[in-house]
Amino acid sequence: MFARVLEFTPKLEKKDELVKTIKNEVLPILKKQPGFLEMLPLFPEIKNEKVITISLWMDRKDIERYERDTFTKVEQIVKPHINTPMVVRMYEVETTLCQHFVDALAA
Repeated sequence: MFARVLEFTPKLEKKDELVKTIKNEVLPILKKQPGFLEMLPLFPEIKNEKVITISLWMDRKDIERYERDTFTKVEQIVKPHINTPMVVRMYEVETTLCQHFVDALAA
């Protein structure tokens, strides 16, 4: 399992609109992607801090396909709501420390 972490600073006056856009436009696109499991959007308590979204994927190749084929579309959807370029990082999820993930995937 892999995690794709995306960081950006939202426009303060557009936070509610950004949340609505992610829910109604971005999440449906992600749910159609092969290997996509879940997205965890993390909004800061302190204004002007970065938003972090963590998306979980079955395999690195699923993330790479998404980045190559679809991410540009998602980026354009979100761009009017943010102040900074998006920073993307990928991590391998150490599932031996998250047995409930393994159990959920096996179900």
